[in-house]
Amino acid sequence: MTKKTLFLLVVALFMGLSATATYKTIRVEKALGLSELPLPSETSVPSTPVVDLTYAAEKAVNSVVYIKVTIQGQQRTMTYRDPFEDFFGDFFGRGQGQPQQRTYKEPDRKGAGSGVILSADGYIVTNNHVVENASEILVKLNDNREFKGRIIGTDANSDLALIKVEAKDLQPITIGNSDDLKLGEWVLAIGNPYSLTSTVTAGIVSAKARTTGSLNVESAIQTDAAINPGNSGGALVNARGELVGINNMIYSQTGSYAGVGFAIPVTIVKKVVSDLKEYGVVQRALIGISGSDVASYIEQQEEKGEKVNLGTTTGIYVGQVVEDGAAKAAGLKEGDVITEIDNKKVTRFGELQELLSTHKPGDKIAVKYLRDKKAHTATLTLQNAQGTTLAIEKLNNDDLGIALRALTADEKEELALSYGLVVSAVKDGKMKEAGVTKGLILTQINDHRLNSMEDFDVAIKEANMSSDRVLWIRAKTQSGYNKSFTVELGDNKKKK
Repeated sequence: MTKKTLFLLVVALFMGLSATATYKTIRVEKALGLSELPLPSETSVPSTPVVDLTYAAEKAVNSVVYIKVTIQGQQRTMTYRDPFEDFFGDFFGRGQGQPQQRTYKEPDRKGAGSGVILSADGYIVTNNHVVENASEILVKLNDNREFKGRIIGTDANSDLALIKVEAKDLQPITIGNSDDLKLGEWVLAIGNPYSLTSTVTAGIVSAKARTTGSLNVESAIQTDAAINPGNSGGALVNARGELVGINNMIYSQTGSYAGVGFAIPVTIVKKVVSDLKEYGVVQRALIGISGSDVASYIEQQEEKGEKVNLGTTTGIYVGQVVEDGAAKAAGLKEGDVITEIDNKKVTRFGELQELLSTHKPGDKIAVKYLRDKKAHTATLTLQNAQGTTLAIEKLNNDDLGIALRALTADEKEELALSYGLVVSAVKDGKMKEAGVTKGLILTQINDHRLNSMEDFDVAIKEANMSSDRVLWIRAKTQSGYNKSFTVELGDNKKKK
């Protein structure tokens, strides 16, 4: 038998086995009824082009900066007893040693994060938690140039901060639209994890309108692009290299990347940055309700054994309507279900928060809602935290009219105080009007004990943004008398 004949026999045997297998497969398919099922059409699954992310990385990487911060250590006072003084006091009959105080300075702390260049003249957005309490900010560009940064404004609720460097001809990032993001869309996270500058990681959009709660982020983009410590404040960009979010946190039990990261949508970023630049504080618009997703409400009621039929399974269930709020004025009631805002469907609370975050107090919005399964519409005029439509200005210390300094170690010992700020000067302003005088020691404002000027600044800022806009001040005179003062920060009358 020749080699050619042997080859032909092998081929024939293989073809026969294939035909037998095909015949048996057809018989099985007929027995199961599978042969009658239609085959998938070539057009039933959309063709997806191969995504090339190199363009996006090259376009955006030079717009992301490395931010290094120094946080100055605070002065602390420690009370102690000298054991040798106690021993010799007992031995020679001089009595127990008296408690003593020692003042020491905590060491400075270092931190690092990322930021995104918004303008050629040096405006940069980052996370609030990256620059919070920083005494010095150093910004390093992708070309290794370094500049000192200064804070323009911060907002803890959105975890965003706007800083500025004195530079020209920087490369600002291209702003995209986070509303256009789709689940499964490719994105890049650009930042400086673990001080590894200009790092690019890729992933997809895992979810939208997440309410994280831990950092008060109103409506977060969830992504599986690797985000680690140091990525905070960096850019989340789409395949076109456009900014769609600012990376700000990860979900992890170890502190390192575990497959879930979050970014602040650029729709929120634009509004916050604009407000910080113009007013110094964010003009947050409130609808005047509290509630939850309809799905969550139904689930909670079913756990209690109650059946609920609201006429829909999506939307925002209104659990409470704030007195004198925008919703109350427009006629909304507890038990209503909000389904649309300005003709945009809202299915989750995060979506409602994101829509509101793009508005200012005084803006009017159209609301569609269900009451007893029937559709209604209303027009709401959004309000600020004080219940007005006025813009809230950043409170200037000149308005208060006082200068403060920390207590010295000797003063703490003489006055038997471990904290407090001394009024070193007073001029015309709200504090003088309330009766505050030079030499007083301010110990507490509202719920904040005053250990440092940072405590004072936080207390003033929180009070300025609150509904009351009042400072409740506790103080002591140099002779030890307790004093209290009330300072009104502004006019709470509603704008007509």
